[in-house]
Amino acid sequence: MGDFLNAYSIQHWLESCPQGYLEGTEDGHLAGEKEPELVLGDPLLREQAISLTVQLVAGERCALSASSGLINAAPDEPSKLFLATQTLDEARHVEIFTQRLYDLGVKKNELEDTIARYANPNLVKFAEILLEKVDKGDFVAGVVGQNIVLEGMAFSVFEMLYAAMENANPKFAHTLTGTIADERRHVGFGENRIGSLIEEFPEKKPEVEKMQKEMSYYMLATFADRFRDNALLEERRRTTELAVAAGQTEEPQAQWQGKNLAALEPDEMEALLSDTVLKEFKIRLERIGLEYQTPQTP
Repeated sequence: MGDFLNAYSIQHWLESCPQGYLEGTEDGHLAGEKEPELVLGDPLLREQAISLTVQLVAGERCALSASSGLINAAPDEPSKLFLATQTLDEARHVEIFTQRLYDLGVKKNELEDTIARYANPNLVKFAEILLEKVDKGDFVAGVVGQNIVLEGMAFSVFEMLYAAMENANPKFAHTLTGTIADERRHVGFGENRIGSLIEEFPEKKPEVEKMQKEMSYYMLATFADRFRDNALLEERRRTTELAVAAGQTEEPQAQWQGKNLAALEPDEMEALLSDTVLKEFKIRLERIGLEYQTPQTP
């Protein structure tokens, strides 16, 4: 229990997060970094960036509600303290991704309308399933849904986005760096804490596994919608290919999971992300004593 107390204490969080990898950052990125003029000056790319960022804001708003809501349901003091730090992490994520919307030209008085316009209905349903468990004070299901399913999904999505944006948009990539570190810590808590509770309350397994299956379905449906929308960027891709052929720019490289994302078609990128997330779900769920449930294909 001593290691658990130390790893998830407020002091450990202070040293590793605000006094660690976030020190010297401004809204999650390096001071003075800005969105590329190519994005700001191209209506199609700007709209795509806004739409993507809205999904991140929606997901992080869900995570904020879930982590804060689980504090009082936690069965022990160390878990309460960790969830308090996670609540601050999620609040920071909401803030920095909201700030990106402002940087992309969304006016503050248009924020909620913009989120309502672009938030994917499947992602909204994904969040509703989790928050229903949280509202009922179901700590085991809530932490599995939040720290294994939601955070596990976010971890892989952020890693893929980082790979895609590292060269094209350093500001956004640097913003993602801190969130990836946060999600890694959140997932670790879920694995370390819930395993013992699953052993203590084995009767919870069917309910939690059913929740995982439902949430995974809506996650895959969100991915399918998002990558289908990326067909709008085919014209931009053709323009880039022409520029490369003419020697005006270098062939873009964005390596993730052994693949060059810049060379993948939208359906190939969707399959790569979905397979990566589901594989990680299976591994993490087995670690805590749950059987992975294969979701339906959207």
